[in-house]
Amino acid sequence: MAELLTAAQMRAIEHAAILSGQVTGAELMERAGRSVLDAVFEEWPYLAQAPHKAVVLCGPGNNGGDGFVVARLLGECGWEVEVFLYGDPETLPPDAKVNYRRWLEIGEVAALNATLEPSSHKPALVVDAIFGTGLTRPVRGLGAVLLDLCDSRGLGAHMTAGERPDGTPVIVSIDLPSGLCSDSGRVLVSEEVIGLPQRVEAASVQSDLTVTFHSLKLGHVLRDGPSVCGKVVVKDIGLKHRAGPEIVKAVTHHAARDIPKRTGHKYSHGHALILTGGAGRTGAARLAARGALRIGAGVVTLGVPGSAQMEVAGHITALMLRRVEDGAGLSGVLEDARVNALCLGPGLGLARAQGLVPVALGGVKMRPTVLDADALSTFEDAPERLFAMLHEGCVLTPHAGEFARLFPDLAEKLTAPVTRGPAFSKVDATRAAAKRAGCVVLFKGPDTVIAAPDGRCRLNAACYDRAAPWLATAGSGDVLAGFITGLLARGVPPMHAAESAAWLHVECARAFGPGLIAEDLPEELPKVLRAL
Repeated sequence: MAELLTAAQMRAIEHAAILSGQVTGAELMERAGRSVLDAVFEEWPYLAQAPHKAVVLCGPGNNGGDGFVVARLLGECGWEVEVFLYGDPETLPPDAKVNYRRWLEIGEVAALNATLEPSSHKPALVVDAIFGTGLTRPVRGLGAVLLDLCDSRGLGAHMTAGERPDGTPVIVSIDLPSGLCSDSGRVLVSEEVIGLPQRVEAASVQSDLTVTFHSLKLGHVLRDGPSVCGKVVVKDIGLKHRAGPEIVKAVTHHAARDIPKRTGHKYSHGHALILTGGAGRTGAARLAARGALRIGAGVVTLGVPGSAQMEVAGHITALMLRRVEDGAGLSGVLEDARVNALCLGPGLGLARAQGLVPVALGGVKMRPTVLDADALSTFEDAPERLFAMLHEGCVLTPHAGEFARLFPDLAEKLTAPVTRGPAFSKVDATRAAAKRAGCVVLFKGPDTVIAAPDGRCRLNAACYDRAAPWLATAGSGDVLAGFITGLLARGVPPMHAAESAAWLHVECARAFGPGLIAEDLPEELPKVLRAL
């Protein structure tokens, strides 16, 4: 699995490499600068064919030092390079100061401020090396200065990567677009612009390409990261380390490939029970049941109230049906020891959830259980009541609204305007939620975060080349709940089941493409599984 690092973790890795004698800070800076040029020329080959003009915007830290390396290397290639520094050169860190002085041997440095007067020649390349992973505060006026600079140089149109036949300059950020929090993916804003959302975009550089080193950072894939980073390229600069348990890992195809295989009769592959709502409210549970069946549960039964039996019976074939009118009815069904996984929530109804959830979570046998939708929202007024019933075999699958109902304090921190970094992130919120609930929490979204009570955390990012915007359709979350339930029925541990199901869910959407509706997801799954 690929690692997603915080700023502190990246600094620790660099520091350990320098202390061990593996590399010096100056060597790392040189490698970083060369890697940026390599990435630019790989993305836009026409820039490597002849000298052009570049503007390099450097900041007061080591990110600025990387920028001075880029400027020098471009200058040595015959480019016309303008360099601007935000801050005082005397306070630059030692390695950055060395590269600042090396640049002064071949060029000049102007101040980057609100009175910046650009030259009359438009650049082919603008390099943003102002702030990287170390940004902890918004920079007053940064957005306005950069927007004025971009407009005056013809950089007003934010374009995708690729050759620019019209000569429109490209914007490349080193590590992160300046203004973006490395740990949360949120744009840091000054207190005076809070409540003025039209100015938030101006608080961050909008890049065509972001070049980062060693590993992705959380900010590249969380929240605003994908919308401001453009394309992200990770370059190896020769660092080695061992990942600690606190490091977040991206979910990859390995999670799905590692699902254990079983042989034997249908019940050896598990029996999942999925509870439906009343008449006219059974579609969501039927979607979940279809997902559980497709992902390999040997038997899937729908628990249906009498009012909806005829409705459900007319829609199913491979699925089974049992009447479950209330808690007593559910207790009776659960006397069958072969039922080994439960799903409650999709289309269940709040009142019905109140009566069924305690029965599902109680009893002598604690079955793995997925709680989604109404099974979560029904405890909005007393979330601690739900937490007291949960056990380590449970998986909660809230979207942002449901998360806020169960964890209002965490949601408030997550949505509050960010004026300082590192900011509270979706990773922080999901880890705290999992610890409080005592079970796995899968916090849905394009940046789905999955956390266990012991702090293990995975991130299933549907962005960049894995973007699946078609998942924003009614019922797709119900199918995901069914995927997880089916894997739990097969004996897959909750954390593994959640991350595998999340990965497969996105891959099904990507395989189908535009026009996707929720019913298509389970039917696309066999193709995705065959490809593994």
